[in-house]
Amino acid sequence: MARVDAFLKLGTQQGCSDIHLAVGVPPMLRLHGDLVPIKFRDLRDTELESYVSEILTPSQQEHFLRGNDLDFSYVAAEGGRFRVNVFRKDTGVGATFRAIPSDIPSLIKLGLPPIVTKLCDYHQGMILVTGSTGTGKSTTLAAMIDLLNSTRRLNIISLEDPIEFVHRSKSSQVIQRELGTHIPSFAEGVRAAMREDPDVILVGELRDAETIRMAMTAAETGHLVLGTLHTTGAVKTIDRLIDALPAEEREQTKSFLSQSLLAVVTQILVKTVEGHGRRAVVEVMVMTKAIAKLITTDQTHQIPSQLQMGREFGMQMFDQALLQAINAREIDPDDAYIYATDKRLFQKFVTDTSVLPRMETGGPQQASG
Repeated sequence: MARVDAFLKLGTQQGCSDIHLAVGVPPMLRLHGDLVPIKFRDLRDTELESYVSEILTPSQQEHFLRGNDLDFSYVAAEGGRFRVNVFRKDTGVGATFRAIPSDIPSLIKLGLPPIVTKLCDYHQGMILVTGSTGTGKSTTLAAMIDLLNSTRRLNIISLEDPIEFVHRSKSSQVIQRELGTHIPSFAEGVRAAMREDPDVILVGELRDAETIRMAMTAAETGHLVLGTLHTTGAVKTIDRLIDALPAEEREQTKSFLSQSLLAVVTQILVKTVEGHGRRAVVEVMVMTKAIAKLITTDQTHQIPSQLQMGREFGMQMFDQALLQAINAREIDPDDAYIYATDKRLFQKFVTDTSVLPRMETGGPQQASG
């Protein structure tokens, strides 16, 4: 058994989301959003490097020795699957292990609004799940794929970096391909997938112009494309897609978005009332004729007003979702205040009054991208 497995076992027993290993500090656990050290000595450079080397394949070891970061999935000896990032920094090696649940949660269990389930009824177009790192995008997409897999007869091709949740084919066939193992890039993965009779293509991240271009082509030619971006709202997502492609493709991109983008779901994770977990809170934009016109006429800054008035289409802004969750006693109002845009609406719910002046003098206004 690899020595690092002991830390991973401890972390999963505690219910943490991530285990952090870095030189000069003890192992750290991400518990309900907070980073907590475990009772262990500070890790030494050679010690941590030996821990990491025990779980690397020869090709991964060679790649890492060339100075490259590594992203891969790892299954511990006593069970438990993890998404791993290994890197080098000024004091030596570092590694982050994201715990991946063995069971794929349903969209209902995740507490996502009904519109997210309804989006899975589409047969063509693009759905984007966005948010900063660690906000549960992969979990939401896994739940959507599991719903499609359980209820429709489809060929689903999932391109991931690395493979996280493992899907067993049910009513559908699910093919999971890993960046660096099965495909050289997301763009090449989408290009190959389009020759494999897909109904649904999941693109782990729309991280460059070529991947965005290929994903757009797939969505335009009769496929349902699911993807992620590290953006913190519908407006920023649309602007990022438009800006990612060359200026001469700007009008074509706006046309695609107005016609083929189905929805943008943006997530944050907020502590629950009892403080023993976190719950996804989402902003939802569903494409309408009004929003399509705002995109084609370069008025994306007006989209928030459409979200605010678009409840009949399943749309909501973060503040609306946060207020609803507070009133349902699902989230901690103090944590909700941190993520709120219009903080005045949330001041009356705050129980820890020390949060108010601290947040109003330059604290974080919303989850970062």
